[in-house]
Amino acid sequence: MKLSIVIPARNEAGNIGATIDGLRTRLSQAAIPYEILVVDDGSSDATCAVVEERAATDPGVRLERNLGAHGFGRAVRYGLERFTGDAVVVVMADASDNPDDIVRYYYILRDEAECVFGSRFVRGGRIYDYPRFKLVINRLANHFIKTLFRLRSNDITNAFKGYRAEVIRGCQPLISPHFNLTVEIPLKAIVRGYSYKVIPISWHNRKTGVSSLKLEEQGSRYLFIVLYVWLEHMLTKGDYRRPRTESFQPWVARSRTEQKHSLSHSVE
Repeated sequence: MKLSIVIPARNEAGNIGATIDGLRTRLSQAAIPYEILVVDDGSSDATCAVVEERAATDPGVRLERNLGAHGFGRAVRYGLERFTGDAVVVVMADASDNPDDIVRYYYILRDEAECVFGSRFVRGGRIYDYPRFKLVINRLANHFIKTLFRLRSNDITNAFKGYRAEVIRGCQPLISPHFNLTVEIPLKAIVRGYSYKVIPISWHNRKTGVSSLKLEEQGSRYLFIVLYVWLEHMLTKGDYRRPRTESFQPWVARSRTEQKHSLSHSVE
């Protein structure tokens, strides 16, 4: 099973090299087939040059430039329209996400569930240097979402999540242009019937640069997309849910099923 990593990046020249190198090293150690797709979202620094330097020596690294309207959600969506793997993980460019957790994501997506949601706030989860005010707002927002949807996950706003490719297709259309995409995808995946697992993860605050997330600008956008998906869940009577004939299969079992299906068609 090939794993794609989608990384939105804007003016991350000080972080993106270390992020890519850490991912390449850990995924290679685990013998995981990978694609690291960095989406430049209008950087004015050397972000593109740093990525291209890695891409020149590693065919698994690829740079895409979002030349249209910018925004975190738009950059992620640009990558989700272009990744080539069987599963995909959205990773931040600032090295805040742990490559060891990505390896754990991979095996869960392969063997246990169609989505994997990391939580920094369950037993075994860790946060390092999380800004106090941001932490309070995070916990309040996640408590509201968890209660509204009756979720098992308490860190739904975290962008660091993994999905099988068919989940991304099944969650279309994605509409969020900014950080609210971090809640749109997992909430749509849940209400549309895809299986998911929550695991503890660790998170480190960035060492260089400044986050582009502005809480005072994003609150209404988060609320809009949460209510948008909630209304889909409550009012559409399951019209957008996955077909009842579909169910989760471990990757090996699924591959065997597809091979048998292909063989039967070739015999016909």
